[in-house]
Amino acid sequence: MNVQPDLEFIKAMKAAGGDTLKQCYQCATCSVACPLSSDTKPFPRKEMILAQWGLKDKLITDPNVFLCHQCGDCTELCPRGARPGDVLGAIRAYAYRALGWPKGLADLCSSKDNLPVLIGIPAVAIFIMWLISGGMHFPTGEQFAKVGYTQFFGHWDFYLLAKNVLFIDIIMLTAVGIALTSLYKGISTLWQGMTASLGQNDVLYRPSVPQFVKLFLWPAIIEILEHKRFRECTVNADRVKGHRPLVFAFIGLFIVTCYSLFTQDVIGIWIPSMHGPISMWNPVKLLANVSAVAMIVGIGILWMNRSRMQAAGKATDTFYDWFLIWIIMGVGVTGLGAEVLRLVGIVSLGYIVYYLHLISVVMLFLYMPYTKFAHLVYRTFAMAFERYRESSYVKNPLNG
Repeated sequence: MNVQPDLEFIKAMKAAGGDTLKQCYQCATCSVACPLSSDTKPFPRKEMILAQWGLKDKLITDPNVFLCHQCGDCTELCPRGARPGDVLGAIRAYAYRALGWPKGLADLCSSKDNLPVLIGIPAVAIFIMWLISGGMHFPTGEQFAKVGYTQFFGHWDFYLLAKNVLFIDIIMLTAVGIALTSLYKGISTLWQGMTASLGQNDVLYRPSVPQFVKLFLWPAIIEILEHKRFRECTVNADRVKGHRPLVFAFIGLFIVTCYSLFTQDVIGIWIPSMHGPISMWNPVKLLANVSAVAMIVGIGILWMNRSRMQAAGKATDTFYDWFLIWIIMGVGVTGLGAEVLRLVGIVSLGYIVYYLHLISVVMLFLYMPYTKFAHLVYRTFAMAFERYRESSYVKNPLNG
């Protein structure tokens, strides 16, 4: 076997928290501890060897890399302090960067040195749109109490689409469009690499899209929602206390966003009053507030867990881990903060906090494919592939 190590990959691994990689001496203790490991597929021992050799192409499309939940059991038992869990996390960080599009944006999200630019991109873009819109002024207290932030980008009498809605759509849909394009390209590359690892380029038949969703993708989603694999962890079993409220918070906020889009962009054509703030007693508004609190609580628990592990020397302090935590906390705190300031009638500070909220939301959407948030998507498809490779689409049942 002709090994051509990628030294830049090894360097990136160390920067992302895999600096203990070279301490591994292949004792296989990690594979004994990991429930993903088998006699024929020793995980993560094999991945540790590939990482030491710098074979990035084999790692970034290795489904087991994404199936790892970084429970910490292997790291706890490692006699050399190689921290296999952190190394696998570093591999995933590199994979999201390698699979991301456009490459320049993916590279930006890989280093804390770029944080001013990462904040500046949405901050400047929103500021310019705010300037162009002509809405850059603070309303009176009476007007603020009535319309809230629904005229942040100004107001016009065009009944088909509110001015504020138009500018919000342009900003958010652009960020979401870039993220979805990146994820589509990344998932396509990942799936091609995973299927190539089966060594079966020509199969007799493949599942249709509905069959794939029903048999493989949907069961993977259900398993994620139930957090089954988190319960297999022993060292970091408490992590589910942060992940569960966070997952359901995002589901709740997704429902709220869809409702807002429908009422503002569709129903608002015939009922202009729909362009105003949602009533505090509207069930959807209550869902939004509960979800925001759950988001802050969930990310707060993960924040404390991460800090505790670092203080105990069981985790590495990396930008990759903290960047997403900061963004999510920013979304939750500024969102609730803007609402509270609207309710108490503090106009100027309310508008500033709402501006910061828009920045944090755009950062969440725009940088999703290149941050730890991407694992929600890539891991889902890896779990679907896990089922697919064991199905009759791949294995001939007559051969046992």
